[in-house]
Amino acid sequence: MHLIMMAIFAFLVSIVFAGINTETSTAKGRVFYGVKVFSSFIGIGLVLAWLLYFFIP
Repeated sequence: MHLIMMAIFAFLVSIVFAGINTETSTAKGRVFYGVKVFSSFIGIGLVLAWLLYFFIP
């Protein structure tokens, strides 16, 4: 359940961040930026989860 909630949050935030991004003006650039933000959220969340699982009893 936590992974699903994290993915929903990452999806919604990446949509907002891609929409308000001023560095890219094309739709293709905004989609690429949104995918990059989404994958960063998921990747960092999974890495932190594994670190907390192994190093914090």
